[in-house]
Amino acid sequence: MKKIIIGNWKLNLDHLEAIQLFQKLNYSLDSDIDKKISIVVAPSHTSLRSIQTIIDVDKLNIFLSSQDVSMFNDGPFTGEVSAHQLNKLNISFCIVGHSERRQHFKETDEIINSKINNLINKEITPIVCFGENIDQRNDGSFMDFLINQIENSTKGLRKDKVDEIIFAYEPIWAIGTGETPSLQDIIHVMSEVKEFISKKSFFNEDSTKFIYGGSVSPDNSDEILNSNIIDGALVGGASLDIEKFVKIIESVDLWISFS
Repeated sequence: MKKIIIGNWKLNLDHLEAIQLFQKLNYSLDSDIDKKISIVVAPSHTSLRSIQTIIDVDKLNIFLSSQDVSMFNDGPFTGEVSAHQLNKLNISFCIVGHSERRQHFKETDEIINSKINNLINKEITPIVCFGENIDQRNDGSFMDFLINQIENSTKGLRKDKVDEIIFAYEPIWAIGTGETPSLQDIIHVMSEVKEFISKKSFFNEDSTKFIYGGSVSPDNSDEILNSNIIDGALVGGASLDIEKFVKIIESVDLWISFS
């Protein structure tokens, strides 16, 4: 299974700045890197069309992700962007359940479940974020919390509908702080989550991926990305610095990724 590296640009860059950053990324990558690693960027909604046009015209093998999607399909919901609209832009992936959405916009597991189902119905791969806060980590309740979070977010998913789905472990206390769990802690969570999800009807060994996010940087990416149980990374702030982002991509042991 190829590793996947996703750059989440968050609320940064206007569409002109996003185009410049995207072109710099493309020029900085080896021409055949996409044969070994899937590379995805998630700019703001205002930049999706501009960057997708570049991808289409230049026939690039870098994929686009939305940072969010509406739980509604259409109707009087001012400011929302639907899965159907993203599909028409040829968007391949979409982040859902990010802790910043949960914290600032009070998104619940039930809302995230609706978003996941909408994406799957439009053949867009959901990147489902899950993670614990520092109190849950310290009091030992985090594993039960994470399993419950995933259980509620994936209710009703069926194997005949789910082509691909990605689960991104992002401990809240590690996002943007420069702190990361030990590799052993990440592997422990990934192993428990994978065992739980492997019993679900929608699980597919070849297309269900488990990635890590939370202060991923060139300093820790080699260790994180070259573990066989970790299928990739969701990169935040470091993805806005192309030199750092390319170093993260290049830290993947290509033999492991391609084998």
